[in-house]
Amino acid sequence: MADAAKAKVRIVFSATPQEKENILNKADELNVPVAELMRRSVRAYDSESAQEELGILADQAKAAAERVADSIDEMLAFVDASNKRIEQMEMKAAVRTSKSA
Repeated sequence: MADAAKAKVRIVFSATPQEKENILNKADELNVPVAELMRRSVRAYDSESAQEELGILADQAKAAAERVADSIDEMLAFVDASNKRIEQMEMKAAVRTSKSA
């Protein structure tokens, strides 16, 4: 709380009634003034860390999308091969039918 003694500037911000209640409750829970809670919150917030985490999530999402695309490609190849087998079977059946007629 050493920073509180040096504080010279007042910051006013808007909040919903629920946000205000949450802020007051958290300050009370920590047994600190709201201003100290806000100062601690700023120090605790690390945007570089958040960017790192978002980067990791983006990489994981990209890898998952690539796995899905690979699975779709495999399935399409399987269906194509299956259709070719069916076509061959139908042609053989047609030849047999025309020979027996």
